[in-house]
Amino acid sequence: MAYIDPGTGTMLFSVVVGGASTVYYLGRKLVMKVKYGTGIKAAKTDIQKKDIIVFSEGKQYSKVFSGILDVLDGNDDISVEYWTMDEQDVLLDNDYKNVKCLFIGDGNKAFVKLNMMNAKVCISTTPGLDVYQWKRSKNVGEYVHIFHSIDEALGYRAFGLDFYDTVLLVGEFQEYYIRMLEKVRGINEKKLEVVGCTYMDELLKRKQGESAEDDNNKNNRTTVLLAPSWGSESILNKFGEEMIDLLNKGDFNLIIRPHPQSLKVEKELIERLKNKYTDITWDFDKDNYQSLNKADVMISDFSSVVFDFAFVFGKPVIYTETELDLSVYDASWIDEELWRFKVVKEIGVKIDKDNIKNLNTIIPQIIKDKKLDETREHLKDDTWAFKGESAKMIATYVTDAVKNYN
Repeated sequence: MAYIDPGTGTMLFSVVVGGASTVYYLGRKLVMKVKYGTGIKAAKTDIQKKDIIVFSEGKQYSKVFSGILDVLDGNDDISVEYWTMDEQDVLLDNDYKNVKCLFIGDGNKAFVKLNMMNAKVCISTTPGLDVYQWKRSKNVGEYVHIFHSIDEALGYRAFGLDFYDTVLLVGEFQEYYIRMLEKVRGINEKKLEVVGCTYMDELLKRKQGESAEDDNNKNNRTTVLLAPSWGSESILNKFGEEMIDLLNKGDFNLIIRPHPQSLKVEKELIERLKNKYTDITWDFDKDNYQSLNKADVMISDFSSVVFDFAFVFGKPVIYTETELDLSVYDASWIDEELWRFKVVKEIGVKIDKDNIKNLNTIIPQIIKDKKLDETREHLKDDTWAFKGESAKMIATYVTDAVKNYN
């Protein structure tokens, strides 16, 4: 039987889509010439070009884009479309006045539409533009990337941001790493602008909307949230039952919230643990807010959720030592310790095979640690810019980009 490897498959897909795109736009240009005349100016007229297209892979990013769309919807002078690859995306149900929300299909059907996009500005949080199936369209003036979490901007697979024109930053600290990567690779500098983080803003807004009664709707026992990532270096794989057994011996409410990817690639492990530990709370909800809000302390590994918990909810974290294989990520090009590993040391306490036996005494200690509280607040202010204002900042940037489009 014939076999096509993923790289060759991607190349063939790109050739087919590229050819189709060329035929499509030549055909449209011909129609425009026939309809409006043969002059150069008339031929360039394109009544289909949108001012702004916001592209999302799916409903998991609705909180990243909702605030931006709300702001853009109030502008009658620009045309905005929201494209999603997820038919269940909640934003498709919004009753916007000026923003048109479209399900563009999934898989190759979506990529064909993306690769023929016609817009002055495209905003997305999806990395890998012009690397795999998603190719730059010659009819897009500016590709703008926004982040859906806080890290040093090196957590994407290789070349994740290389072909974007603009990257809108969570905080100034990200510029250092992006510029370093550009220098190492010898690529052109992108336009960088600090705007904050819409995802974090939405969490903060929700948190501030909670009443004190809702926030403390639990008994007097300390609630511990075990929030592992997935893979061989995750908590459940490195410490697994040893850690759960220890926590069960303590006077804690224990919540375990596995990473969504674990439910796909580590299903046997999760099922075994869930069947063994039936007296604890297992959280498989798509929305992690309730678990984050209930917990007094989080235990995690290399997941960026530790920064959500520390900076939005203002609570301490315990982290495990990791030996990540970074070879396929942008981080592998940088010969220094990553920002996330530096910062987590300042906002939390490390657990390893030598001190895990002390876990149940460490938890109450760090909850009362005022120095950790002060450091966490200081780092939050240095890291997360324009708290509560990011949607307006991003909307202003792309609106100005549309005005300056030639």
